[in-house]
Amino acid sequence: MQIGVFATFMSPLATPHFITDFARRAEAAGLESIWMGEHVVLFDKTEFPYPGSRDGKLPVPDGGGMLDTVATFGFLAAATQRVRLGTGIALISQRNPIYTAKEFTSLDWLSNGRIDFGIGVGWCKEEVLASGYTWEDRGARSDEFLELVTRLWTQSPASYEGKHFRVADCRLDPKPIQQPHVPIIVGGHSDAALKRAAKYGAGWYGFAIRPEQTAEVLTRLDHALQARGRSRRDFEVIVTPPYRVGADEIRAFAELGVDRVVPLLGAQTPDAVKGRLDELQRLVEVAKAL
Repeated sequence: MQIGVFATFMSPLATPHFITDFARRAEAAGLESIWMGEHVVLFDKTEFPYPGSRDGKLPVPDGGGMLDTVATFGFLAAATQRVRLGTGIALISQRNPIYTAKEFTSLDWLSNGRIDFGIGVGWCKEEVLASGYTWEDRGARSDEFLELVTRLWTQSPASYEGKHFRVADCRLDPKPIQQPHVPIIVGGHSDAALKRAAKYGAGWYGFAIRPEQTAEVLTRLDHALQARGRSRRDFEVIVTPPYRVGADEIRAFAELGVDRVVPLLGAQTPDAVKGRLDELQRLVEVAKAL
């Protein structure tokens, strides 16, 4: 099992110096990967609550916001040598597939194959609408998105004819270093998300869940994989638990067959980060002993 860290880099705390220093210290501590979430615009009121907090609100400092994943991953790739970089998650229901394919193959190229493309359909209706897309068909549009991006990464020329996207023969280069393409890690706990993971994914990503919840989801995931003629032997399971996670939970995740545990970083003050990295380094040692 590998241990990573989920870092929601937010202004004004996440300065260039902070991010560079954190990335190098995380790599030195033996953390396998750094994951980031994505929100391009935020809303004071939303129709649906944020699923990752108790009050349904996205925790953002006053006057601050989440940094862009693609730009920040480029910055992180230049500051590190080994640590992998993953989106947890890229909101593909509100993204342009052509630009996204170009951005992530470029990141893969510049990082020498250290990118994981974690994806999901998202929860914030207002953000999807603001990005110029519709809400009700986001699932079907996301499936077409994945089919199109995969073709762009693996075929030359590539074309696509669907309900939501139509692309004539074109060439997208460079192709990803990783083969057959940048790993697609599908997030979400719904049956639809698990079916999407089984069809398109190199792995599944569960956010804010503990071992007992993970066990239930994995039972449904196994059924979805079996329906596609697959199993977890060629598939990766990645989990971000709630903030407090100890050695016993790491062992419980390992017993379930979880491949990566990606705990939350939490507060981004220097003292808090130092203490948290010390905690995570101890979890790395626990994982090594399994």
